[in-house]
Amino acid sequence: MAKDLPPNEGSQETEAMDYELEEESENEELEAWDDWEAEKDDVEEEGDVSDSDFLCFFCDSKYGSCDALFEHCSTSHRFDFRGIRTSLGLDFYGAFKLINYVRSQVAENRCWSCGVTCQSNQDLQNHLHETVNVEDIKPLWEDDRYLKPFMKDDSLLYSFGEDEEDYTASVDKEELMRDLENFEENAIDDENAGDTTAFSADTCDKNGGRIVSASNDYSPTASSLEKVIVNGVDSREHAGSAGRKLKDEHLRASFPTLIAKDIKNANKNYFGAYSSFGIHREMISDKVRTDAYRQAILKNPSLLNNAVVMDVGCGTGILSLFAAQAGASRVIAIDGSEKMTRVATQIAMDNGLWRSESQNEGNKHPTGVIEVVHGMVEELDKSLQVQPQSVDVLLSEWMGYCLLYESMLSSVLFARDRWLKPGGAILPDTATIFVAGFGRGGTSLPFWENVYGFNMSCIGKELVGDAAKIPIVDIVDNNDIVTSSGVLQTFDLATMKPNEVDFTASAVLESLSNDLECRTTWCYGVVLWFETGFTSRFCKEVPVVLSTSPSTPKTHWSQTILTFQEPIAMASAKPSGDRFAAVGTDACPATKIHLRISIARAVEHRSIDISLETAGIGPDGRKRKWPAQLFTL
Repeated sequence: MAKDLPPNEGSQETEAMDYELEEESENEELEAWDDWEAEKDDVEEEGDVSDSDFLCFFCDSKYGSCDALFEHCSTSHRFDFRGIRTSLGLDFYGAFKLINYVRSQVAENRCWSCGVTCQSNQDLQNHLHETVNVEDIKPLWEDDRYLKPFMKDDSLLYSFGEDEEDYTASVDKEELMRDLENFEENAIDDENAGDTTAFSADTCDKNGGRIVSASNDYSPTASSLEKVIVNGVDSREHAGSAGRKLKDEHLRASFPTLIAKDIKNANKNYFGAYSSFGIHREMISDKVRTDAYRQAILKNPSLLNNAVVMDVGCGTGILSLFAAQAGASRVIAIDGSEKMTRVATQIAMDNGLWRSESQNEGNKHPTGVIEVVHGMVEELDKSLQVQPQSVDVLLSEWMGYCLLYESMLSSVLFARDRWLKPGGAILPDTATIFVAGFGRGGTSLPFWENVYGFNMSCIGKELVGDAAKIPIVDIVDNNDIVTSSGVLQTFDLATMKPNEVDFTASAVLESLSNDLECRTTWCYGVVLWFETGFTSRFCKEVPVVLSTSPSTPKTHWSQTILTFQEPIAMASAKPSGDRFAAVGTDACPATKIHLRISIARAVEHRSIDISLETAGIGPDGRKRKWPAQLFTL
């Protein structure tokens, strides 16, 4: 402190004394640091045996070193951790997130790179493939929720970076792990944000699917979180102050990485995922989807000719191109992905359809009609001035799995209320969710009952049990539908209110078995699908229906499967049923199944929560209810 004072007589003697004291103090501190490092090394040597098992990301194999594990994952499962880390330049925290992200996806039998959900872990291992461009999928694990260890006592998180001398010298990884385990908040706004929604850890097992949920009753500030982490390091009494200083500086420098971001981060990850060309190829290659939009746009000339069109979530701009081809006078294409905005602009230019501002201002008559804007539609006013209620046709392919996953419908309704003319068209203008019961063939049981002549049904039974906790997106064969279908909910996009996106509805399913012997069938769960309509209200020349039903050609949306906790026996009629037997059993099959299903936007942004209440009705009118089931998609 003396060196900060103004110089005075005798200052040289004071500085000399201070220097000697500082030097002596530093020597003592460094000795303490060396002693602590030696103790730490001894502890690490003692723990080598217990910490030597590194569990594979994808199977049950364990290895004695990180190198052996990573080599196995690369050769057996096509997951090159070292290569991905090097190509993306991932720091410790980035690699830490990647590990937790992959483990969380595998726990749900979901491919870490393309997002496809498989029926079993073995199916997932068979599905794993090389990733052409990992840069496109990097946003998937950038969410700070993956700073929280997914698997308890994951040795890999302690050891994967041991070859990084700079990091090892400055941070105690075990202590950092404890800090991260205590760091349960996952969506804290920065100082300039007003949203106080935070994410906290949910208690769930490895099959529980959802890892975090939102909480509004906890909103720590950045400074309070910094105090927790930094003080956690400072509390190490056995470490010298020199070591503490090194660790403090590292954590303070890395602290912005640890601060969780607000809801905008979820949007960034969402739009970042749509920067992958593979996703757009899959959607464009979906002939049912693309042809439905193409017919609705091109075969209804009275609707599109000389119209001002707004395309919400344009992606490659394929729907905007159709609109321009149909004779629209202006097409405003909006997308939240910066990359896809550039791509859509280039595509419009390459096809002579780009609306250039310089052309509009000069003497040259503009030949193009498409202008592409980067950003969320809710923030369009920041980028482009569009007069309210000036759009003739609002166009969007907003549907997600189970229709409402991704929560994009709210953005479409926002655009409708702000820019669509009174009486203007919205395409599509209706959407309907259907439900039906599926049988044994819709599960993985048949596959595991005969595997090259061997009975492995124990695996199938376990998978069916796991499926009762997690919704599955997959194709259901129409032959596996064992009940009547019912309409769960219908939306009129021209008139519905934004809060009507969340709903609770009921449906009654009846057995399809109508033979004289009253054969019993087993219903293992329900399957949800949707249809969207381009109705004659706006498409007067050629109305179009886009269906994702099991009875129509498959689409990239597949169907959404909700598995019962136990199968329900059904029959069209059985007058001689056992009155003392439980409804829904072989002795007393149900004649009907009553469903009550709620679908609501989840606290985890862009996800949806689904609750399923099931009751079986016996031939004598008795009712049996099963416990409600909760799913997060």
